[in-house]
Amino acid sequence: MRIGLKTDSRQVKPGDTFIALKGPVTDGHDYVDVAIANGAIKVIVEHGQYPVEVEMVDDTREYFKNYLKENYYPYIEKMKLVGITGTNGKTSIGFMTFEMLLNQGIKAGYIGTIGFHIGDKSRPLNNTTPDLDLLYNLLLECVDASCEVVIMEVSSHALAYGRVNGLQFDVVAFTNLTQDHLDFHGTMENYLATKQELFRMTRGAKIAVINGDDAHAKDFVLPENRNILIKSQDGDVTIEDYTIEHTHTNLEFSYLAKSYRTTINLIGKYNIYNYLTSLMIAVNLGCDVDALLDKNELVQAPTGRMSYLKKGTNSIFIDYAHTPDAIENVAKTIKETTARKIVTLIGCGGNRDKTKRPLMAATACKYSDLAIFTNDNPRNEAPDAIIADMTAGLDYDNYVVIKDRAQAIRYGIDQLENNDVLLVLGKGHENYQIINGEKFHFSDFEEVEKYLKDL
Repeated sequence: MRIGLKTDSRQVKPGDTFIALKGPVTDGHDYVDVAIANGAIKVIVEHGQYPVEVEMVDDTREYFKNYLKENYYPYIEKMKLVGITGTNGKTSIGFMTFEMLLNQGIKAGYIGTIGFHIGDKSRPLNNTTPDLDLLYNLLLECVDASCEVVIMEVSSHALAYGRVNGLQFDVVAFTNLTQDHLDFHGTMENYLATKQELFRMTRGAKIAVINGDDAHAKDFVLPENRNILIKSQDGDVTIEDYTIEHTHTNLEFSYLAKSYRTTINLIGKYNIYNYLTSLMIAVNLGCDVDALLDKNELVQAPTGRMSYLKKGTNSIFIDYAHTPDAIENVAKTIKETTARKIVTLIGCGGNRDKTKRPLMAATACKYSDLAIFTNDNPRNEAPDAIIADMTAGLDYDNYVVIKDRAQAIRYGIDQLENNDVLLVLGKGHENYQIINGEKFHFSDFEEVEKYLKDL
């Protein structure tokens, strides 16, 4: 089952109806002629005259939202929807929840940063939360596959642009809120207010799972929801004790007056919150705590989230960390588990929040013996300008600049001696770089593995 209107002029086939949607960068009205040339026999627009049947509306996005809700939401609303928001951790929580449900025999779908997954099938997506037309098609695909649950990462951009308008969620979750996307939202207050919107889109039991130790937790505790707070003290879920090893964490927690002990395939205190959030989502979808814990060995963080490779006695971790807070979480975790040298490689994305660049650089230097500043995705910015933003006013001198990311990775590996750690941060699962607006194949994993073979 697929929606009957086309929003991408390139996908129009003879006999289709095209609706011109205004997006953050492009306006569908600019492509009406292309849609007609490709065979559209009707167009839905806000203005203009065209040589086919025309339906004129005040707001095509509002029209489209109502069209979807009237014609397709009755199919989608039979599935349980889970929405996860926050600055960091959305992908880890979403994918681990997806794994937990599959391990319990529950047919589920996942939509997020690392793509669209149903069972063992997956494909990439261009956005963490796709636009409304693509999102509905993915949800309808989940309906066709008899999914009981769909887990979605819900980004602040998605909420601001109305990509989840009209949907309601059985379970929502908040991870944390730290500086990011201020190039788009302007202020942290705007960023916070946008993310809060997800917690007003609940239905049914209105479950809200919240990292209660985050400084902004109270802002997501809404009276209309059944709030479950994960805290280090006096939470609905309480972290009683934990020990972090090199590749796993031993965890003790309590829930509903009962204590549990388990081992998880994750490291770092921040990942304890991520894991427990996933666990509580699964529990509130009907799973048993003990049954979930019994399958913990099958629950892994997604690719590019503290993914681990070895070089002799040395360790290399590849992670998506691309905010000051995420870099601090990763680096502090490694510092807690090793007394040896830590080398951290990071870059900052072009055409994105510039104010976080010096914070990211300072954090990398603070928690590392050596920081390597390199390119991430410069996009349409000059790499030299990005590096200059990173190093402006920096009170550390334990860094080098190697703009070529492949060379920087090789240099980082060369610094490892005995039981040392290299953190390759910022891109994680991504297999591309965008330089001067052009997209090139590039994978941190491939570059690390290729160089290790050459040594």
